Amino acid sequence: MEKLSSTTTLTAHQSLVIKQTYMLLGLAVVAAITGGVVGSSSVTLARFFSSWIGMIVAIVALNGIPMIALAVRDKPMLGVFVLFADGLISGLVLSPILFFAARVAPGLIFAALAITALVFLAVTGYVFISGRTFSAPRGLMIGMFVSIMAAVVLNGFLNIGWLGMLISAGIGIMGVLALVSSTSGVLHSPDSNSPVAGALALFAGVFNVFVAALNILLRLVGGGGRRDD
Repeated sequence: MEKLSSTTTLTAHQSLVIKQTYMLLGLAVVAAITGGVVGSSSVTLARFFSSWIGMIVAIVALNGIPMIALAVRDKPMLGVFVLFADGLISGLVLSPILFFAARVAPGLIFAALAITALVFLAVTGYVFISGRTFSAPRGLMIGMFVSIMAAVVLNGFLNIGWLGMLISAGIGIMGVLALVSSTSGVLHSPDSNSPVAGALALFAGVFNVFVAALNILLRLVGGGGRRDD
């Protein structure tokens, strides 16, 4: 709760680092989208990551690559490369659910991405305009407002009803809570001078928001049922 209710006065260096952190987070998100686009259209990747070997590879990669990125966080170029690789692999790992969603209801991928992107952009925008002060409550209010508006717009496209709107807004709000809390944590962590380490922590939250949004939206529209070829 302290992370969500505190206001932090930043030094000039901290202000610069947190902006760099969000820029690197954007790079990781773009890499994840690239991996997701490839995975959503590849039956080979979908089958591989659905197999037990693929699951082991995914677990090792999703845990090992961030450890490598942290180990090289003081080497900017290498750290950025590993961060990009982490995003790309994260997108590829989602191949099974993305491939399934692309066949059942392609619009849901866009909807889940839209919710995630709006949450990300709302908090990122606040970070860049906040100057030398980061107010977690203010960031929460902005993010929650954007989440509710996103749910309303989403209902206009998918007609998911009041329950769907509430759930979608809830996903967005949980994402805002995670992102703002993680940002406060990054600002007060021993690695606060490393934008690579901060971006890794924030990317995990953004990634989880997208996965949760896609899974829940699939269930809302009945995507969990069987589909005959």
